[in-house]
Amino acid sequence: MKHSTNQQKRRGRGPARRIGRTLALVLPVVLVLSGTLAVTRVNWSGNPSNSVLTASDASDIAADGKAAHRAPQDVLRDKLLTELQEDDPGVVLTHLQQAVAERPSLAKHCTSIARALGRAAVRIYGPTRAQSYARPVCDTSFASGVAASHI
Repeated sequence: MKHSTNQQKRRGRGPARRIGRTLALVLPVVLVLSGTLAVTRVNWSGNPSNSVLTASDASDIAADGKAAHRAPQDVLRDKLLTELQEDDPGVVLTHLQQAVAERPSLAKHCTSIARALGRAAVRIYGPTRAQSYARPVCDTSFASGVAASHI
């Protein structure tokens, strides 16, 4: 006795077929992305000292080509101290407030920067005139820097 085996062909309904189609769509995207990331890591400059250069590192390169890795608070402090040579302390304190508002991560360094500005203002303007610019920036740290330099 023959058993009838009515086998029908499965057309696109099995789990292997679905997995295959998913891989066919996803795999090229993954390969393109990983290839793009690999190309960005290649040292195209020929300089073996720094094989990976990110966009944030590019702004820290000094004129001699060496990377100057400095903390943001140090960069801000130096910028404001240089600005203090040209502008009055009121303008510089406003710029300090704006910088802290734009980058809240600088808030923990605000007091030390304001104190340094106060000490520098005493050297430039004298204690009486420097104190006249004092205002509550970073918990009156500017005034404490002026007072510390005056004593």
